[in-house]
Amino acid sequence: MFEWMAWTLPVAIFFGCVVLMLAGMTVWEIKSPTTLRRGWLPMETTRGDRLFIGLLLAAYVNLAFVGLSGKFAEWFKLDGDPSIWISFVVSMLLLAIVMRKG
Repeated sequence: MFEWMAWTLPVAIFFGCVVLMLAGMTVWEIKSPTTLRRGWLPMETTRGDRLFIGLLLAAYVNLAFVGLSGKFAEWFKLDGDPSIWISFVVSMLLLAIVMRKG
């Protein structure tokens, strides 16, 4: 049923982080309700809004990396495709930036 999916350790850790973030945000929201705030995003957002935007950004970064990993191997003359851990770290850093500054 899931043969078409690339269920590797980095993918499992990525989705595990998403689940932990959603659970953490739920608890945080119950303990301390959020208010609208304006950062560098072009709209006022709540923590939940920034999490959603950051998760979308993280998903797009990972999809782009998977789609371009063959090209990266050609461009940088690598023996094989680059590690998916690179996109995981980049996407989590971008998510943290959006949550903090967005």
